[in-house]
Amino acid sequence: MSASLSRRAAYERTRKRRSIAVATVSSLTVVAAIVLFVPRMPRWDRVKESFFSGERFADSFPRLLEAFVLDIKIFAWSTPAIVILALLVAIARNSRSAALFPVRVLTIAYTDIMRGVPVILSIYLIGFGVPGLGLERPWNSPLLWGSVALVLTYASYVAEVFRAGIESIHESQRAAARSLGLSNWQTMRFVVLPQAIRRVVPPLMNDMVSLQKDVALVSLIGPIEILRQAGVDKSKFANFTPYVVAAVIFLMMTIPLTRTTDYLLERERRRTTGTRVR
Repeated sequence: MSASLSRRAAYERTRKRRSIAVATVSSLTVVAAIVLFVPRMPRWDRVKESFFSGERFADSFPRLLEAFVLDIKIFAWSTPAIVILALLVAIARNSRSAALFPVRVLTIAYTDIMRGVPVILSIYLIGFGVPGLGLERPWNSPLLWGSVALVLTYASYVAEVFRAGIESIHESQRAAARSLGLSNWQTMRFVVLPQAIRRVVPPLMNDMVSLQKDVALVSLIGPIEILRQAGVDKSKFANFTPYVVAAVIFLMMTIPLTRTTDYLLERERRRTTGTRVR
């Protein structure tokens, strides 16, 4: 048995080294092709000056980084609201009480409508429509209602993720809870939700990555965040490098979130199947 395990471990190490070598060679090949062939394009000099100007990059980076703080603030206050609203919608939609049938109908209509309307259109309709009612400050702020539009849109998607997690819990779990004398609400709270939420954390992280990017759409109704500031700098210098700077700043935020999502997905797969994804 010990010899068999040793051979298996040696095989795994060899396979891992081979995989790393193949990945390294293929990556270096792609990088070399880009470095060698892209500068040979007929108008590369113009593109380089318009999109990759080192002077414009250094000049715009501090301003755009400062403007990105607003994106982070919108993300920070929108995320808890999205999770809470989505969880409530998912629980209401999964309710089995006949008295809550009108609530289930409303939640179905809400998710269908909000998922069917593009997020940019929701931001325009809510961000311009609600302040147009003549509300007093600060309730007429485009920043406030743009954030509300994001919350309402993303909560409809996240609610479906929660609902899928709730429905993935086997019916025997509910039956066991009822046999112990738990009510429907206690079953949902103490038995179903803890398991469902753990299962849906990885897909929820994907939604958070998308939210971090879509926060920039709030700039379309007025607030000066990173995308609007990049547009100001582009017009000021007649150069597109500020947009590249904005992309780099977004990548600084989204890549760690994406890698965290991949890690959580792999951990959950290992936990449920006992295998490692390669």
